[in-house]
Amino acid sequence: MFSSALDEASKQLDESVVSAEGVSVSSDDVPASNAAASADAPAASEGQGLASEAEPEVPAEYRSALKKTQSYNDTMHMSKAGLYDQLTSEYGEKFSAEAAQYAVDNVNADWNANALAKARSYQETMSMPPEAIRDQLTSEYGEKFTQEEADYAVENL
Repeated sequence: MFSSALDEASKQLDESVVSAEGVSVSSDDVPASNAAASADAPAASEGQGLASEAEPEVPAEYRSALKKTQSYNDTMHMSKAGLYDQLTSEYGEKFSAEAAQYAVDNVNADWNANALAKARSYQETMSMPPEAIRDQLTSEYGEKFTQEEADYAVENL
C-alpha cells in the first residue's frame, strides 16, 4: 500500500512543473499554442524548477548591496545613478562596481515615483518653480534622474 502511494506521488510529480515561484502547473494546463515552443526547449533535468537549484548563488557582497539599496530607495527616493554613486563612493558604501550595478538593476524601485517624491520635496521645502526642479532632478551635481523621470515628476506635481 505504501509503495503504491509513492508510485502515485512520483507520477504526479513527473506530470508537474514547478516554477521559480513554487506554483505547480500540470502539463494539461499548457495551451496547445505553446506546444511548438515546448518542443524546441531543451529537456529539463531532474531537480530543475527549484529556485535554489535553478539560480546561481548570489555573492554576499551583491546581496548586501541590494539590501542597502532597498533601504536607500525606501527612505531617500534616489535615482538609479544616484544610488549607484552612493554605493560605490569612497565616502559612501564602498561596494564594488559589480555589486552596485547588480543592486540598482535588481532593486524593487519605481524611478518615476522617486523623482516625483524628490520634486515634491523641492517644491514644498524650497518653493522651487517647476523648471528649477527639473534642472535639479537631472543635474549631474544634483539628483541624477533621467530626463524622462524628471519630466514625469514635473508633469505630475
